[in-house]
Amino acid sequence: MATLSDHPQARDPVTEGARARAAGRPKDACPYPAHSQQRTDWFAGYDGLPPGRPPDPPAEGA
Repeated sequence: MATLSDHPQARDPVTEGARARAAGRPKDACPYPAHSQQRTDWFAGYDGLPPGRPPDPPAEGA
């Protein structure tokens, strides 16, 4: 069975954060250390606010 670590894009903290939110994981599940760029990127993905990109639109039916 494939896991998130089997996919190259899953190593990107922004993608990991977005996938964590989609999977229903809590925001405090971020695996990166405090004050690290990876943690900032993970939260950006979780919140749908990657740097240099407008926010993601609300999900349909939300």
